[in-house]
Amino acid sequence: MNELAAYISTKQPEVVVETHVAFGELTVTVTAPALPAFVRFLKSDETCKFSTLVDITAVDHPERRARFEVVYHFLSMYRNQRIRVKAAVREDEMVPSIVAEHPSANWFEREVFDMFGILFSGHPDLRRILTDYGFRGHPLRKDFPTTGYVEVRYDEAAKRVVYEPVKLVQDYRQFDFMSPWEGAQYILPGDEKKTGA
Repeated sequence: MNELAAYISTKQPEVVVETHVAFGELTVTVTAPALPAFVRFLKSDETCKFSTLVDITAVDHPERRARFEVVYHFLSMYRNQRIRVKAAVREDEMVPSIVAEHPSANWFEREVFDMFGILFSGHPDLRRILTDYGFRGHPLRKDFPTTGYVEVRYDEAAKRVVYEPVKLVQDYRQFDFMSPWEGAQYILPGDEKKTGA
């Protein structure tokens, strides 16, 4: 893997920011604008031959200036190797689409857009794929509330599905993280009958 990292760095010096090998897999960090050309190189170069796109995802780092890392996983069935390609992007930055190089990226890029709100320039049909119509926010961002903004339920009186703002009763915000095997250190409702109180 170290030889492959050195080869890629030598062939694409203006694109590669960093390389490192961990757990037997090579990770290459590149600049976002150069992604389509770099993916084309990985696919066509005889030493690489990474012809299969396995997945595209992202990681949210809200504390960083470049908040997101878009992560691509490729497989070379010719060389029996895997590679991870990462590119750091700001929240207001667009990532070039790689649909022209890998048509299967269409769905992956839509999923990343839906879950993280990352925009892909040149994508043929960038719209939500996993969330409902009118959904607010992007669920995999770290600043997204764990309960969401609205809840969906069937209203028996109205005989239809209704959307309502989430209202949490204070009781549901109290969590007991004690192991069930240790036993409760407090009296639960109904326990007073057992003690004869």
